[in-house]
Amino acid sequence: MRGKSWTNPDQYRSYLNFLYAVLTVASLSLCGAIYYSWWAQVPEQIRLHSNTEQNLEFHVPASGQIYPAEGGYSRRENAAEEYGTGTALSGRSRSAYETREVLETRNVWAKGTPVSLDRPVTFVAGEQMSKYVMKLKLFGILPFKEVDIQVVQDEAIIPAGLPVGIYVKTQGVLVLGTGEFTAQSGQSEAPAEGILRSGDYILQIDGEEVNAKKEFMSVVGNSGGRELILRVRRAEEIFDVKVEPKLTQNGEYKIGVWIRENAQGVGTLTYVREDGSFGALGHGINDMDTSTLMEVESGSLYETEIVGIRKGKDGMPGELTGIIDYSPERRIGSIEQNTTRGIFGSGNEKLLQEAEEQPLHIGFKQEVHTGEAQIICSITGQPEHYRVEIEEVHPEKEDMNRGIVLRITDEKLLALTGGIVQGMSGSPILQNGKIVGAVTHVLVNDPTRGYGIFIENMLEAAE
Repeated sequence: MRGKSWTNPDQYRSYLNFLYAVLTVASLSLCGAIYYSWWAQVPEQIRLHSNTEQNLEFHVPASGQIYPAEGGYSRRENAAEEYGTGTALSGRSRSAYETREVLETRNVWAKGTPVSLDRPVTFVAGEQMSKYVMKLKLFGILPFKEVDIQVVQDEAIIPAGLPVGIYVKTQGVLVLGTGEFTAQSGQSEAPAEGILRSGDYILQIDGEEVNAKKEFMSVVGNSGGRELILRVRRAEEIFDVKVEPKLTQNGEYKIGVWIRENAQGVGTLTYVREDGSFGALGHGINDMDTSTLMEVESGSLYETEIVGIRKGKDGMPGELTGIIDYSPERRIGSIEQNTTRGIFGSGNEKLLQEAEEQPLHIGFKQEVHTGEAQIICSITGQPEHYRVEIEEVHPEKEDMNRGIVLRITDEKLLALTGGIVQGMSGSPILQNGKIVGAVTHVLVNDPTRGYGIFIENMLEAAE
């Protein structure tokens, strides 16, 4: 078969231009993918344990300079004369490291200390809490990334893995949605439609704070049909709206809105500090109907017992069923923050007594790697360690709750739950003797796999 013969030069040129365009787009896409993969391997913030030596391996063709950040420690300008023009070697000969670069943070000088990430780098951090900025260029030419480096006090926290009962009360009342009803006139009315939205919080009614659903309904019911002024929070905006209740066929005044004032459930406690402060869940408490993060006015942790397990299977997540006793003597802590990275608060003496695991040091993002790890959770009544495999690590994942991808490999846990189930959120993830993260989500189509959040992201939210 003979190839196609081009009799029209314009058609031939158009065809070539099309091929060039496709090739250009494909090349740019490939370059973009490679660039992003390199970019995602280097965290925008690196925390280093004080008074330790830490090896970092990014294998990215980027180099640059490290400078003291504003307020950070800086050696004198002529430090380069004392330590040479290369990276400070902390008193060791460069030949001992050959392909490994060694950087002692206390020897970073104001004019900048060179660093290259295409080979392993050893950071030797001193006792002083310091901050630095690492400005990188790809191949030493193209602008790449600016990384904040912070030397922080080494800390040990207690990995918990305890089931807890959670009760939170919203700030104001949460609007689930609006609807219509049949008024006394026989017509359909929807007074709140177009005025209130799902996810709104009603903070005040006629200048008085709204603290409970029952209280709000009472004011509306006793309004006599007069116009009410509601103070509403919508996302970050607070404003007032007016709504006029209508009389129903049952003789009650309503505005046609569904509201909620609290939420409760079972989760897992991630960690406890020596001062009793805690973190749990690894994600926020969202309203089940609106999927919005609940604005928490107050909340409590309670002791709970797991009484049932629904095993997970493809397409249907499993669940832990617990009994929560809301009596004062079962209360073990107060919830003070509900954030996208977990819930945080203060525990009492009972909580400290129940957290029986030994304190572990914190493993930062750059220390987490693919391979064997463990999680701690209470399925059989006591916290136990179960084997997992960390399959992927994404230090720069936009969704912080999915920075770690893990798979359950422990046969005992698989036999009990089928994998990750609802109620296990917050189970601490351990690797190399350190606490590195917490379980957050399960993959619906594969309950043996799920996601986790880095522990440093949780601790940062608690600050």
